Amino acid sequence: MSLALTATAQTAEEYFNRGFRKIQLNNDKGAIEDLTKGIEIDPNEFAYYLRGIVKDGLDDTKGAIADFTKAIEINPNYFKAYINRGFSKYKLKDYYGAISDYTKVLEINPNDADTFINRGNSKKDLKDYYGAIADYTKAIGLNPNFATAYYNRGFAKYFLEDSNGACKDARKAQELGYEASDLIKDACN
Repeated sequence: MSLALTATAQTAEEYFNRGFRKIQLNNDKGAIEDLTKGIEIDPNEFAYYLRGIVKDGLDDTKGAIADFTKAIEINPNYFKAYINRGFSKYKLKDYYGAISDYTKVLEINPNDADTFINRGNSKKDLKDYYGAIADYTKAIGLNPNFATAYYNRGFAKYFLEDSNGACKDARKAQELGYEASDLIKDACN
């Protein structure tokens, strides 16, 4: 172990840096300890955000949401915290909460195709297939080669019994390199 990881940290920055290095070394519990000590000295949005990422990776999803929320309280435009809080809420099947966070991300960064996919997935899980299709279509508009968006939109269309639309999207996803044979088999026959 390097001297930098065994030396006693004294400032928030030293704790944050040491915590970040521990993350890189897959010492997540040690990283949380250092990030927590740094937050006690200097609570800031990045430290809460980073600790939230680590907690989520350790399946402390509720703890992660709490940290992402603190990051957002400090900086209401910290869209990465909204994205990750949305992921965490999705994991807990809080689809409405995830949609709310993804919508906030899109207010801050309206050209984030991945967030349209994530919001669409939440809508799909709520059986709002038309809303999901609208989000997947927006993602395709931002990135016409987004194979996942075509595939997901195809599935939403399939659930609405639009086999022709589902087949077309599945074939496009496959053409773009996404494994879509399951949807092609179901929708195109």
